[in-house]
Amino acid sequence: MEWALRSAEPADVEAIAELRATVMRPDLERLGRFDEHRVRQRLRDSFAPRHTSVIVADGAFAGCVAVRPAEDGRWLEHFYLAPDLQGRGVGSAVLRYLLGRADADGALVRLNVLRGSAARRLYERHGFTVEAQDPIDVYMVRRPDEGALGT
Repeated sequence: MEWALRSAEPADVEAIAELRATVMRPDLERLGRFDEHRVRQRLRDSFAPRHTSVIVADGAFAGCVAVRPAEDGRWLEHFYLAPDLQGRGVGSAVLRYLLGRADADGALVRLNVLRGSAARRLYERHGFTVEAQDPIDVYMVRRPDEGALGT
């Protein structure tokens, strides 16, 4: 499948908020934390087009990812992929690309994922390790060139 990243624009916020609600709903419901309004509003409140890329697959909106600078590296957040594209290698390809850029800059990358989320396995395959966790989130880190298997 052909994919590309393009810079996000302010007009992308609602499509991304809807995708976030769809993708996160099962995990948030499992954790007893799903709220129709809040799941979208949290994205709207933190949306920063300058740090966000839209994933385009076969010419259509397929997802998004944000990489923002942090004091000790970068934060990867709002990485959402349309459900019908999950498990087809697009997410791994995007992640490999982003981690390659971070490695080239010698930057560590941090993220958090909901406890029990299948996304955690993707991150572990790409060299992320658990740094801390709470009842809702697992905080992970990947140091430069630390085991991105690219699967």
